[in-house]
Amino acid sequence: MLPRKRTGGCGGEVVVGDSKKSRIDCPISCSTIEINNCNNNSNNNNCNSSSIVSMALGNGNPSDIDEDLHSRQLAVYGRETMRRLFASNVLVSGMQGLGVEIAKNLILAGVKSVTLHDEGTVELWDLSSNFIFSEDDVGKNRALASLQKLQELNNAVAILTLTTTLTKEQLSNFQAVVFTDISLEKAIEFDDYCHSHEPPISFIKSEVRGLFGSVFCDFGPKFTVFDVDGEEPRTGIIVSISNDNPALISCVDDERLEFEDGDLVLFSEVHGMTELIDGNPRKVKSAKPYAFILDEDTTTYGAYAKGGIVTQVKQPKILHFKPLREALKNPGDFLFSDFSKFDRPPLLHLAFQALDKFLYEMGRFPVAGVEDDAQKLISIATNINESLGVGKIDKIDDKVLRHFAFGARAVLNPMAAMFGGIVGQEVVKACSGKFHPLYQFFYFDSIESLPTEALDPIDVKPQNRRYDAQISVFGSKLQKKLEEAKVFVVGSGALGCEFLKNLALMGVSCSSGGKLTVTDDDVIEKSNLSRQFLFRDWNIGQAKSTVAATVATSINPYFHIEALQNRASPETENVFNDTFWENLDVVVNALDNINARLYMDQRCVYFQKPLVESGTLGAKCNTQMVIPHLTENYGASRDPPEKQAPMCTVHSFPHNIDHCLTWARSEFEGLLEKTPAEVNAYLSNPSEYTSSMKSAGDAQARDNLERVIECLDRERCEIFQDCITWARLRFEDYFANRVKQLTFTFPEDSATSTGAPFWSAPKRFPRPLQFSAEDPGHLHFAMAGSILRAETFGIQIPDWAKNTSKFADAVNNVIVPDFQPKTGVKIVTDEKATSLSAASIDDTAVINDLVTTLEDSRMKLPPGFKMNPIQFEKDDDTNYHMDLIAGFANMRARNYSIPEVDKLKAKFIAGRIIPAIATSTAMATGLVCLELYKVLDKGHKVEDYRNTFANLALPLFSMAEPVPPKVMKHREMTWTVWDRWILRDNPTLRDLLQWLKEKGLNAYSISCGPCLLYNSLFPRHRDRMDKKMVDLARDVAKIDIPPYRNHFDVVVACENDDDEDIDIPQVSVYFK
Repeated sequence: MLPRKRTGGCGGEVVVGDSKKSRIDCPISCSTIEINNCNNNSNNNNCNSSSIVSMALGNGNPSDIDEDLHSRQLAVYGRETMRRLFASNVLVSGMQGLGVEIAKNLILAGVKSVTLHDEGTVELWDLSSNFIFSEDDVGKNRALASLQKLQELNNAVAILTLTTTLTKEQLSNFQAVVFTDISLEKAIEFDDYCHSHEPPISFIKSEVRGLFGSVFCDFGPKFTVFDVDGEEPRTGIIVSISNDNPALISCVDDERLEFEDGDLVLFSEVHGMTELIDGNPRKVKSAKPYAFILDEDTTTYGAYAKGGIVTQVKQPKILHFKPLREALKNPGDFLFSDFSKFDRPPLLHLAFQALDKFLYEMGRFPVAGVEDDAQKLISIATNINESLGVGKIDKIDDKVLRHFAFGARAVLNPMAAMFGGIVGQEVVKACSGKFHPLYQFFYFDSIESLPTEALDPIDVKPQNRRYDAQISVFGSKLQKKLEEAKVFVVGSGALGCEFLKNLALMGVSCSSGGKLTVTDDDVIEKSNLSRQFLFRDWNIGQAKSTVAATVATSINPYFHIEALQNRASPETENVFNDTFWENLDVVVNALDNINARLYMDQRCVYFQKPLVESGTLGAKCNTQMVIPHLTENYGASRDPPEKQAPMCTVHSFPHNIDHCLTWARSEFEGLLEKTPAEVNAYLSNPSEYTSSMKSAGDAQARDNLERVIECLDRERCEIFQDCITWARLRFEDYFANRVKQLTFTFPEDSATSTGAPFWSAPKRFPRPLQFSAEDPGHLHFAMAGSILRAETFGIQIPDWAKNTSKFADAVNNVIVPDFQPKTGVKIVTDEKATSLSAASIDDTAVINDLVTTLEDSRMKLPPGFKMNPIQFEKDDDTNYHMDLIAGFANMRARNYSIPEVDKLKAKFIAGRIIPAIATSTAMATGLVCLELYKVLDKGHKVEDYRNTFANLALPLFSMAEPVPPKVMKHREMTWTVWDRWILRDNPTLRDLLQWLKEKGLNAYSISCGPCLLYNSLFPRHRDRMDKKMVDLARDVAKIDIPPYRNHFDVVVACENDDDEDIDIPQVSVYFK
């Protein structure tokens, strides 16, 4: 079973009563669990329809957002969407694999309540796709069996159950209802009620049938989408506006505008043409990369002088949904996912209707492998098609319908995970108006996942095992391959948790011959709990991989899994050695950074192992299949690196809040981490430190010494009042004095060497701040700075330090010296500059003087003195780290008239938080596991595989075949990046050269690591001809070959007989 639920934080107790009314609108602050009069046996299906009406919940206020828990989700949705979710009640009907996946995602998202409805009981068949159920649950009601374990996911969500027949009137208690196992007749009845209800109830019908799935959405006759894509409004910095009809607006060319024709935009900060800053949106007529035509006559407006920001105005969109009754007959445009199957959605539209009719007539699903059942379903589909008249399909693909019939009873875990993500996101849209809904039908299939060999009817018969549903689709032979697989899962965060759940349910590595190794060097944090669903709050601080493996084993007790805490990197190749890699069948990446992905890609290419890759960013996700010899590797194509702001822009000429926050984090780390660490480095070995500074003799060494002296002499703090003084003077330095110096050096009317205004877009002319303890921003900056400064010096922080009134009195007592700007101060304006420290011809002399001063300062220190460097931690709202960074950034923003941000938005940017939600993660892992069937079956062609990009916000699904690897040719030989040439039997250098010569290749250079073992131009290298290659590697290249390794690699540069360079694969030389 999953980790057991702890006692409710509010001391909840079980109360038995006889209330007949559903308490779905029970306030979030309720502190009891109420159960209607019924037998406590969870197998009893005769309970009143609201068998469990409320659970013990958290701290009671539904509008409070736990930012530590939901920070990654807030980065996607924002506060307003989250508040709407917190007020939403959702029904999920049908608690097989798909229903529980949807419920899981909604509970993690934090809706107000989720009601689980199911009249059926758990069967062994369900264990193929439902991570909640165990064999002990067989025979129990599905909804009741799901309750406790789903509640553990989020105690702030009320989890309710309904176990008897649902009536349409009960639907009025919900904002959205989802049905995963319902007849068309009943679905039409319920949808009619929801569609006509006031206000409308969002209705979603979704099914997973083997390798086929469907979604239908009806959010009512008039549904408002407040934000169609979730992207930030696009902005541009104006450089000119013409007095024309229509007007031409040109913007700076450092970033593309990305406006579209028809967009509405607002103007601000425009000087001269003030008619445009009246607050009214205006329409873009013709958008270009760095300019656009404004649909307005500006010939009579004032002449544009300078400045200006243009910002996109996001418009709500009204959607008019058709009810299911009408949409079945006239579905409109289907949402496509795979354009190689352009004709598939209309066929599946028929197939699901035919299955409904089959169920109605036969009272059961078609049986896998029974041809008569398949033919009956095909006949029903054909009859429905003929009744459509002009809208009928020209040709029905019997093969597809046959696969559909044989898998119709099975709910496969990867399909449930994928559709659980899609449908969960549609529910969020229905409850919040955030993102564009699916309009209205989506059909999907993955019949390419089937084994390449035809299935024998005997092979798909049930075996009274938990994998029977999967066996009915793929057969027992592939099931055995899954169970015996050797798998390496790298990472056990959000993706990793989903993967381990999926793989456990699929039976991967679940026999004595199989093994799954999962590794992750991270520990569980509170912010993980909103997505990484295998973890609970009592796991915080524990190793992710260990906890994830333990819980995955509770999902499937046969899971053969080993958890490690090693980072997969060159440093751990003694752990993940050659033998480990050679035994693997597939690698599953569940990583969150590019460098780690590239390393794993290199290892998979080297050992020729399949790699299944995926990633998410907010509502977006992508998957990539890296298959030896069939596809290009992950590193073959990369996104361009993110554009970095020039250093001079960040430090002196910011023009957006990102620049301010980048600078703020840099200052935080410099003042509170790097400088105290530098102090400790000096104090631990003064003579060695000063010697290294003298040896360096550069501007960086000078700066280091100056910062250390500041801490130990001029700005050393002994009592808390010293820390207040330091923080107040820092405010004056950063936000007043530096600005005064900058504007003294470059006055507002300054010109460049070409005569152009210096302060032209995108530069913004700054104004100094005047400190006031009555300004909350000023005071909070000083307070956070004082507290953190005290921490670095180990000074006790008095209780009154966090009292704004008392702190204001203390900060007002600080004497601030007057400041006069200086002439001759150099301020870096070169955008290509990489350092703000200017070298000086007398650096050496200055450094010698600084060392002397530093020695004098050290003598005055108390014995054992050292500082406490502070490492930035974004996810602890009590540590004042983000308070200081937000204060830094917002005060600087005020200097430059840049809009300020709250602490949460500052955390997203400065903390480099990757937006993440459970729905896109679930979808990505489901898609990958559909590909995993192909990988482990072996024998699939490249055209059978699919890479996917999806954006659940739009929604958009784009699937395509992977790109084959680039092929190199020489004579009759061909090779790709996947090939590695192997030379065995401990060869000499002469053996290697002769081996290549036989291939028509003349080697002129051989290197091992950074060292050259052979070059044909060096006569002395000919003396090495009869030496063993391994000896050359050890003696010349000085490589240390670990005892577990039986080979090493060399890079050979070759020419053909026509003196043309030939790029050959890496050569592995085996010496034992």
